[in-house]
Amino acid sequence: MIARLSTRYLSTRRLSTRDVPSCLVSARHVLAALAVLALLGMAKPVEAQTPGTPPTAAAILLAKQIIEIKGVNKLFDPLVRGVIEKVKDQFMQTNFMWANDLNAVAAQLEKEYAPRESELVDDSARIYASHFSEDELRQILAFYQSPLGRKMVAEEPKALDESVANAGNWGDKLSEEIIDRMRAEMKKRGHDI
Repeated sequence: MIARLSTRYLSTRRLSTRDVPSCLVSARHVLAALAVLALLGMAKPVEAQTPGTPPTAAAILLAKQIIEIKGVNKLFDPLVRGVIEKVKDQFMQTNFMWANDLNAVAAQLEKEYAPRESELVDDSARIYASHFSEDELRQILAFYQSPLGRKMVAEEPKALDESVANAGNWGDKLSEEIIDRMRAEMKKRGHDI
């Protein structure tokens, strides 16, 4: 979406998708980045906490509750499947005739490894707890359990989606503007592109 030119625009401008810089990111990447930034936005080191001090069990439990309320754990859902698919695809390159067996093994492994996602939740809880004191985690949890906090959890994904869509439209318009300017500047230099 971001900086992706429409086919109509490309055909009227004699430009192909290969002319668009590959460094421009897709909306999916922007959404993922915004989600990570939103999650990390709260993560500020606490001055009262001594660096290197492991968080308490109570702090980890509070952090885990926050992660579950915010739905951070849902971000990890596709990871096991993604890793299995990547490995399956590597083996598929060895011999595509193994496709049925590899698909069956992949399905079996997805069921077997799905519980391992909890390791990521536990690790994330430890990371959160290392950035906040127990008291701060209690306050954060209280916020997310409040009506405003529940509304934040419900509405933030919608606001992020709308922001990403807006950024995509903005990027498309900017891309068209830059293409026109690039052509104009190149024409001044004797190049008709």
